[in-house]
Amino acid sequence: MASGGSNRLMSPKQLADYLGVSKQTVYERWRSWGIRAHKVGKHLRFRERDVETWLEANRVSY
Repeated sequence: MASGGSNRLMSPKQLADYLGVSKQTVYERWRSWGIRAHKVGKHLRFRERDVETWLEANRVSY
């Protein structure tokens, strides 16, 4: 299965804006949500395609 998104790295703030949640929510829940993250130095980053894959896997069908 090909994943969407790019290799662009997103900061927690960028991810929060993208998902429409607070930055604090991202920091508190990214592990429990199962979103893959990367440490770049001391900074937490999320690869856009990993976020897209996570969103697709957690899509709700009606």
